[in-house]
Amino acid sequence: MTTQPALRIGIIGGGISGVALALDLCRHSHLEVQLFESAPAFGEVGAGVSFGANAVRAIAGLGLAEPYAQVADRTPEPWQDIWFEWRRGSDAGYLGASVAPGVGQSSVHRADFLDVLASRLPEGVARFNKRAVAVEQQGAGVRVRFTDGSDYRGDLLIAADGIKSALRNHVLEGIGAAPAAPRFTGTCAYRGMIDSLRLREAYRAAGVDEHLVDVPQMYLGLDGHILTFPVKQGRIINVVAFISDRSRPDPQWPADAPWVREASQREMLDAFAGWGDAARVLLECIPAPTHWALHDLAELPGYVHGRVALIGDAAHAMLPHQGAGAGQGLEDAWFLARLLGDPRARDAAPEALLAAYDALRRPRACRVQRTSWEAGELYELRDPQVGDDEQALGATLASRFDWLWNHDLEADLADARRRLGWEALSHCA
Repeated sequence: MTTQPALRIGIIGGGISGVALALDLCRHSHLEVQLFESAPAFGEVGAGVSFGANAVRAIAGLGLAEPYAQVADRTPEPWQDIWFEWRRGSDAGYLGASVAPGVGQSSVHRADFLDVLASRLPEGVARFNKRAVAVEQQGAGVRVRFTDGSDYRGDLLIAADGIKSALRNHVLEGIGAAPAAPRFTGTCAYRGMIDSLRLREAYRAAGVDEHLVDVPQMYLGLDGHILTFPVKQGRIINVVAFISDRSRPDPQWPADAPWVREASQREMLDAFAGWGDAARVLLECIPAPTHWALHDLAELPGYVHGRVALIGDAAHAMLPHQGAGAGQGLEDAWFLARLLGDPRARDAAPEALLAAYDALRRPRACRVQRTSWEAGELYELRDPQVGDDEQALGATLASRFDWLWNHDLEADLADARRRLGWEALSHCA
């Protein structure tokens, strides 16, 4: 009796999506998984990241609920269901709240989450200092080459290598589409982390309501908005202050300029001159902010070519205005893990498996990209239907995220199984 060989799956990129996918796939005896990371070790840039109810379900579905709970924050009682309170930037006047029952604002420090995931990877799955430069598909396999001259040959390749993906154009060229590069959105962000006790004391001294420390806040103004939410078990307040330049329809970022740099507090305060005390005191608690030029991707016409698939920011990098970018990467990982983890995947055509992923995941991810941009227009009082009408603004914000948070991934998976000719309820992984 001969044993059928394992399905060999290579994952390029050791961010949250890539590691989460690798962790799930490693559980299955019919799969052989190898993850390649360009850096010498796992590591994440950035600070706090927010997950909506849909992403929290995907995390649980990937078997990561317990490690996530170890490092995650959520809105404290009695406000535990609040995602954000919405306020005027000019005086912190209350405009309304968005409520996510049972989840609230679920957030974590990116590096903490990646650390707890990476610590669970079996020995030998991850290989470091492996920067992918090219991929070839030959017959019944795929080969990826690295800058050190080595290569990997497998049955499937998953590109989770971020917005600057080295493999994205292989997919696009393979489907006859034009190459796609990151594009500057015209929005920049000042980021900082504040000790929550320090912020509380500063608000108290300035006569600002300390409730603004307890609950995630979003301050809205013309062409700018500021958000706050807790990380590090509430000890730290993550702050992101967005400012948008809408003076031209096709904003450009200098090719030789870094996307992230150090900034002075004065530069940041000048960008938000005229905002109210709550915003001013908040920003005054950040002595050395970093400045981020926000880039995204246009909606791609395909995430898959043959045996190569894009996931996460490699496929659908987006503005962070719905707290949905990392969550979409986790939905990708959950979806692929359910398909590839099914024992029937070993007998299926790899191209068909990935085509089902593309058919079901791409329309949703593209919609999330599009509405993330629209959310920024809404927050910064540029939405053509709402503008600065506070009543309409509050009503819109109360319900506009429901479709995103309440999406039924299981229904998508059932559709994919039907496309593959699998019985929906049997042999479920």
